[in-house]
Amino acid sequence: MAQRQPLNHELSKLFNKLWDADVNRFLPGKDYSISLQGKADFVPRGSNVSRDSASEPLFCSVNEGRLKNTETYSTFSSLLDNYETSTGVAELVTPQEMAENNHFLDAVLGTEVMKLTHQYLVKKNWAKPDLKDFKSQLYVIWFHLYSRERGKGPDSCGFEHVFVGETKRGHEILGLHNWVQFYLQEKLKHIDYKGYVARKNKSRPDEDDQVLSLQFSWKGHVKPVGSIFIGVSPEFEFALYTIIFLQSNEKVTRQRVRIEEYELEIVVYRHGLYIGTAYPILLSSNNEDLF
Repeated sequence: MAQRQPLNHELSKLFNKLWDADVNRFLPGKDYSISLQGKADFVPRGSNVSRDSASEPLFCSVNEGRLKNTETYSTFSSLLDNYETSTGVAELVTPQEMAENNHFLDAVLGTEVMKLTHQYLVKKNWAKPDLKDFKSQLYVIWFHLYSRERGKGPDSCGFEHVFVGETKRGHEILGLHNWVQFYLQEKLKHIDYKGYVARKNKSRPDEDDQVLSLQFSWKGHVKPVGSIFIGVSPEFEFALYTIIFLQSNEKVTRQRVRIEEYELEIVVYRHGLYIGTAYPILLSSNNEDLF
């Protein structure tokens, strides 16, 4: 078994600071409630058949007023329908969509979470002090289009993959690591939650856990395991993944951190100068080892 990485104390400290500053985070039992139901079966990658261990949706309730009236969520939600989800199909970005991307970036840059992130990145010389430069840098990392398939036109970007989700040649779900998109797709009956994924021989997660591994189907395909933060704001995820992306030029960067009671591995894949994918893996919670 691969050796577990040492805990990154510097990032743990920073991410806890961001967690505490995340005033837009939705709180379990107050702003939303979920129903974990049954444990999902093992599904081999590429298979689209899975037993449904959850007859009800994952989300029982979400404070829609807060989603609509909090600027970072409302500008974020407006981006979710801007993409052609199938890889290999070239994306066309309209001037309106470009304006929506900029509006979203302006909203997140106004938050305490992104201000702290910018300060940290400037201190490390990974970002320029000027906010305009930082915004341009974020635009390139997250919204610049690239091709996931050789010989095809630009069909993807970091934002689409991580937050919206894609399908690979119509056979497999890629990305989709965001709870707001999950909730909205579930509401439209496009996503069917199949159950939670627990580590070998360990107990079920807790319904207050703000990091979950789950199985679901979307657009006729099954994602055997998808890890997502639940309830955190778009700016919080944006901050974490950007910081880890800018840390190294490696194809894959993994950092083990402790945020609140969660021990996580944050994984970021690089696609050249852009984010390929990014997601959290829950290692343990409340000191209960999930492996």
